[in-house]
Amino acid sequence: MKSSSELRALLRSIDHKGYPAYKSLTGSYQFGAYVLSVDHVQGDPFASPSSLHVEISHRDAGFPAAFYSRDCVRVALEDYLTRGLEEQFSSYNFKARGSGKSGLLAISRCGQEVLERSACEITPQKIIVRFHVGFPAFGRTINAGELDKILFEFLPKCIDNGCFWSRQNQKRLKAAIDLAEDQETIRDYLRSHRLTAFVANGSILPRKSGVSDLPMNNSVPFVSPASMEITIRLPHIGEVRGMALRQGITLIVGGGYHGKSTLLEALQTGVYNHISGDGREFVITDDSAVKLRAEDGRSIRRVNISMFIRDLPNKKDTSCFSTEDASGSTSQAAGVIEGIEAGSRLFLIDEDTSATNFMVRDELMQQVVSRNKEPITPFLERARDIYEKAGVSTILVAGSSGAFFYIAATVLQMDCYRPIDITEQVRALCREHVPPRTQAPDFALPVFDRKFTLEHDSSAGHARGRSRDSRGGYNERKKIKTFGTDSFSIDRETVDVRCVEQLTDPEQTAALAYLLRYAVEQAADGRRTMQEAASLVYDTLNRKGWEPFCSSYIPCGLARPRIQELYACMNRFRG
Repeated sequence: MKSSSELRALLRSIDHKGYPAYKSLTGSYQFGAYVLSVDHVQGDPFASPSSLHVEISHRDAGFPAAFYSRDCVRVALEDYLTRGLEEQFSSYNFKARGSGKSGLLAISRCGQEVLERSACEITPQKIIVRFHVGFPAFGRTINAGELDKILFEFLPKCIDNGCFWSRQNQKRLKAAIDLAEDQETIRDYLRSHRLTAFVANGSILPRKSGVSDLPMNNSVPFVSPASMEITIRLPHIGEVRGMALRQGITLIVGGGYHGKSTLLEALQTGVYNHISGDGREFVITDDSAVKLRAEDGRSIRRVNISMFIRDLPNKKDTSCFSTEDASGSTSQAAGVIEGIEAGSRLFLIDEDTSATNFMVRDELMQQVVSRNKEPITPFLERARDIYEKAGVSTILVAGSSGAFFYIAATVLQMDCYRPIDITEQVRALCREHVPPRTQAPDFALPVFDRKFTLEHDSSAGHARGRSRDSRGGYNERKKIKTFGTDSFSIDRETVDVRCVEQLTDPEQTAALAYLLRYAVEQAADGRRTMQEAASLVYDTLNRKGWEPFCSSYIPCGLARPRIQELYACMNRFRG
């Protein structure tokens, strides 16, 4: 390892040379209490910025071991440090002059959710911070003096203020750690008391706007119906009261614009923890929950959807169904089966984004079009068996069909953003009407034995046959591009994730590209099932972190997705 003085001398020696001379800086340098590593140097000042990281031992950083001894608090500490560093970096961003991205100094920008990111990683030995720097140049000529400012003046101040316990607002940091422990306590409570979700009284569910995830000003605080209210004692803030949703089928109804979808959207992001001040800190949902919707045009590969669709006029086998252009009903049917395969214990469904013919068929339609002419068994007639025999609950927002009242264990009405438990009133009304058919015969869960394999075996063979580098990665890997939270591509094969609604951050999408590439290279051998392939990828991530998924260095800009989103990408990969 070289010293910081050697880095400074090297900088002076390449000043005013052509931009490629910056690549000679690659390596590690001792800067007092931390080590600075230049991992990747951009090709020119207009290209993606250079990647660097620093490492600080726990002895030097000084944070209490209790702040990173458990996963929930470790992730909270990583998130807190990343937010603080982003604030520090922004004050120096582009303070160094030059062309293109010269002077850029940036790290991940966190949203309202607390996510595990590659930007800050805490291991048992040290803290690792990854970030981007735009190496300065005039035109394509090195301006070493400006980079000297970044590395020897700006960066040390950011690291000193952002990565050492003695420089933190310790009360504020302790509050973030305490919040994470309180949130984890609620998740443990859900698991042990057969609950699917909890919404604390006083929560602010509406968001500021369609493009802002901040809480809406002057919105109606959530208050639980008395019949559904429980109290949970938390280790730090004490007792918290709120609405508990029990396992089974819960129906959310109400007039338009009264908060039905707002509540469901809060529940779908409740699989993640939220920062203090978000308003949804104690909106906690079963972390395996999957939001289902119709997704016209998506790819489906060998999914057994016969539970819902069979006897198609073209005689197509729905026990091993494939299509390049799914309809609303077939895509949603596949989504249910894929969700069960991915280990989900809770489905979240909004009737507005569902295929109507998949969800329900009223009695008059069944009289006009007889059952033997209709290949679809609606979700209405399978939901109870999906819970009782597969152990998957459903929370459903409905507004057009009263048939769902007959299968719901709980009915919640949203009235001006206030929830009212109307279960008993609905049951009394149901007794006055002829009940519709709500349970179909011949329920059977599929055997989840479909293989994860590429369409072209030669591609899989080529991937498996490539030589490895010293880090255990591949010398030549499939190229990745990402497009926000909408999609990513692997070797020009695009994976559309616009309808995977629980992805909240572009860095999760970027991480999924890396994970799916690893699955293609390591698990698409024609022998592993989808479940085995997904487990291989996720177990590797849990045990070894980001390193096996990256070629020569771990970039800043990856955020851990759930295994349910990994399944969603594997299912949508057309390759």
